[in-house]
Amino acid sequence: MQRHWTLVRAFGLILVFVAVGAIVSAQNMQKPAIRVLDSQRAPIAGARILDTSGSVLAVTDSSGEFFLSASISEIQITAPGFVTVSVTIADHPQQSIILKPAAQIESVSVTAYQSPLAALDSPASTRNLDSAALRQSASPALDNKLRLVPGAELFRRSSSLVANPTSQGISLRGLGSTAASRTLVLSDDIPLLDPYGGWIHWEELPELSIKSVEVVRGGASDLYGSSAIGGVINFLPVRAASNRFEYLSSYGSLNTTDNTLLGTLKYGKWTGLGSGGLLRTDGYILTTPDERGTVDVPSNVHAQNGLVEVDRDFLSTGRIFSRGSGFNEARSNGTPIQTNATRLWRYSSGADWTAASGGTLIFRVFGDNEHYRQGFSTIAANRNSETLLRIGITPAQELGAAAHWSQPLGATIVVLAGADTHDVRATDFETSYKLNTPSGILDTSARQRQTGVYAEGLWTPAKWTFSLGGRVDHFSNFDALQWTSPPLSLTHLPDFSETVFDPRLGVARRLTNYLSLTASTFRAYRAPTQNELYRTGQVGQELTKANPNLRSERATGWEAGFVLATRYNTTVRTSYFWTQVNRPITALTVSTTPTQITEVRENLGQIESRGVAFDAETVPVRWLSLIGGYQYADATVTKFASQPVLVACGKPETTLVGCRIPQVARNMGTLQARFTYPKIGILSLQGRMSGSQYDNDLNTYLLHSYFKLDAYASHDFGNRFEVFASGENLFDRTIEVGRTPTLTLGTPLVGRIGIRVRVGE
Repeated sequence: MQRHWTLVRAFGLILVFVAVGAIVSAQNMQKPAIRVLDSQRAPIAGARILDTSGSVLAVTDSSGEFFLSASISEIQITAPGFVTVSVTIADHPQQSIILKPAAQIESVSVTAYQSPLAALDSPASTRNLDSAALRQSASPALDNKLRLVPGAELFRRSSSLVANPTSQGISLRGLGSTAASRTLVLSDDIPLLDPYGGWIHWEELPELSIKSVEVVRGGASDLYGSSAIGGVINFLPVRAASNRFEYLSSYGSLNTTDNTLLGTLKYGKWTGLGSGGLLRTDGYILTTPDERGTVDVPSNVHAQNGLVEVDRDFLSTGRIFSRGSGFNEARSNGTPIQTNATRLWRYSSGADWTAASGGTLIFRVFGDNEHYRQGFSTIAANRNSETLLRIGITPAQELGAAAHWSQPLGATIVVLAGADTHDVRATDFETSYKLNTPSGILDTSARQRQTGVYAEGLWTPAKWTFSLGGRVDHFSNFDALQWTSPPLSLTHLPDFSETVFDPRLGVARRLTNYLSLTASTFRAYRAPTQNELYRTGQVGQELTKANPNLRSERATGWEAGFVLATRYNTTVRTSYFWTQVNRPITALTVSTTPTQITEVRENLGQIESRGVAFDAETVPVRWLSLIGGYQYADATVTKFASQPVLVACGKPETTLVGCRIPQVARNMGTLQARFTYPKIGILSLQGRMSGSQYDNDLNTYLLHSYFKLDAYASHDFGNRFEVFASGENLFDRTIEVGRTPTLTLGTPLVGRIGIRVRVGE
């Protein structure tokens, strides 16, 4: 163990020394920094600076700046989504250049290929949610904001404000999820998945610290490794660029309060950022009224978060930073005994640097320390009493490092290479109870390590984009020990390791300035989490047993479609997708009683998700914008390699083949309409439709379809003060979120009002 930490530290030091050496050696006589800005004077990162022959001279950094040698006088600046301009340096003594937006709406994404690509040039299917879309969502919960993307869904339909943490994994492309997420979630190139269970803490990030979100749909393990089977969700953070303060506060139904603040400072080459929030709600009783008993109490959350970051510019084109964050929450999961709490500390440091040649280095060292507690119970059939079953306490620690280098080679080629590693150590202390008296212990400790190296090339000749990348990962689970008492015994659980290779190939072809065809194919994987391997979980009356013999999920997929970005402020993207997952980790039902469902985690044979996705954005008139999407996903079991079952898919069977994947609706659609009139304010209407789906692997518990309409309205009093109001589920529709086997319901009609205060630049 000590040897691994020594190797990780050595790995980090070597990368730092190499980077510093390269930076120092690359410095030469330069002109003062020149900034590239948009029409709102916001910096444009990733803009390419070309000489008169088309060779890349530089790439703008996160502050929009670039440097040139003293001999350069004529340049061309190009950036996705903006009009290319030719510039004579002497004509810009103010050291800033403004780029005009392209005539059509054309979003730019970095996450899919770790290089900026416009929608028409990207083979990957991406969806960007800007600060306005996030701010104008009716719900304060981050997961509900992401539901603006069709196909984005938690393990269950319930909001994270009332959901058990172990049901907060997220799904894309109709692949479903378990406690763990089949979609990787990042913030500033650092994973946000729970180190032990792989779920997401949606209240972890302060709301005002998020600038925008990029959602990449489709496998991306060639760059990101484990968990990126369904895609990648990347939260882009706010960067401190001036002295400012912002405060948001709201109060609403169910005694829900949301308070968030953000402050930034800039002093010379130093910048600082601090943000924090308090979110609490009394919640509501999830159990349907006709099934409630005296043990049913509201499910709710009381959460606090905070983040501090210090940055310093160095060597003209780089920055170094250190960041620390804390998250604390306490939850009621619907009964007096079924509660849980999480305390999570994260820390990270890193550097970003852009060379004069246009090459970019990104380096991160990160870690976290978590303490998780949960209570489990059995509930009587009449739901008028419950009995304490066990209490679990799970401390976990994670340490990791990541680095990658991208380098333009001429005007049409970009190459990228990188590596990352992280190690998780965790112990699950569980005490079982009988008649409210401790009757035994079960303590399981283990380690998990994942390391990967990858490379990618982008070639953009004329109207083509070609991408080719691949990654090799080695992951292992080891030092797994299980103590039980009484009687006192020690069991060595099996160690295992796997090595996987995940390639990805993509192509895009612009047929016109407004229309392109896209296609991509990939391999991806997800390693089992320690929660899946070693810990028995419970949500409501659904008990899921661990399995230390699980192996990784392996996925193969492809998609093809087109992108249309017209001069009439309309963008449309449509694609057909197909993903096959071998050995998916699934909770298989082994017994069912009126008071409890018992499941065990197994590597099922194979599942497939195939369907069509559609996204559209249009601004038909100046005061109206429409953003919507639709996904059809036919997600079913195609192979079954486990024990036979008695009833499946609603009829006597001996196999699950043909059954639909749990928690995946075939039809999902979203629509957001924004009405903007400066003298009055903003009105945003958000509709979401979801078809029927099943809550279990046997397809015996049906959850009916629903439609949900939300609204948000705001009015500015000058540039510094804003009032807003919002409402969710305005028609007060009944939304079925789970059957465990008791029917539980989603968010009822709720509303809130609030203020936003802004001071500074």
